[in-house]
Order: sequence, then C-alpha cells, then structure tokens
Amino acid sequence: MSELHRMNDSQFRRARKIIRRLCANYDGGNCLPLDGGDFCPCPQLISPTLICKYFRAAVLPADRELCAEVMQKRSAKNCRICGKQIFPRSNSVKYCPACAVRERRRRDRERKAKAALDFRK
Repeated sequence: MSELHRMNDSQFRRARKIIRRLCANYDGGNCLPLDGGDFCPCPQLISPTLICKYFRAAVLPADRELCAEVMQKRSAKNCRICGKQIFPRSNSVKYCPACAVRERRRRDRERKAKAALDFRK
C-alpha cells in the first residue's frame, strides 16, 4: 500500500451505506474474514481511511462517483449547461446526463428543421 486514502464525513457516510448494502464480508457489523471464532467489527465501517483491500477492490467501484472522489483517479468536470459536477467516463463528455438528453434533443430539432428548410427549396 503506497498511500492510504482518507474520506471526508460525507464520503464516509456514503461508504458505510454501500458497505452495509453490498459488502460480501459484512455480517451485521462484523467482518467475516477477521472473525476467528469471536466477533470482530468491520474496520472499514469504523475508519474513514481506506484500509480494507476487499472494500477498495470490490465494493467501492460500485459507486463510481465516490470511487473517483476518494481515489482521485478521474478528475471531475462541470456540466457546461447547469454547472453540476460530473465524473465522465471519457474525455469528450461535456454535459451531465440530464442536460445531455436536452442538448441532444435541441440539436436534433435544429438539424431536422434545417433539413426541412433545405428540402423545401
């Protein structure tokens, strides 16, 4: 482990939710791999530092935004229309999903109107 990433409070709350919902090693607050006959609390559930390898590799990628924020693999961009922060999958993304739909419809409308004008000539 080269560097242990830390989460802020809101990220930590989101991480605890996905641990409870998705982690295969979570059993009612206990960590199954650390359970050697007696109960051992899940270390990732009580620490804002990314210390569980399973959580980092299997559970955290389920929430792309949280993963990008915590691991800082991708830089966040802002939507060009509404300014909302987005985490693009490619470098050509300019809009958040809601604005992307509206922008695509607007461009389709303009293209079809132009085609209709060209057809009338």
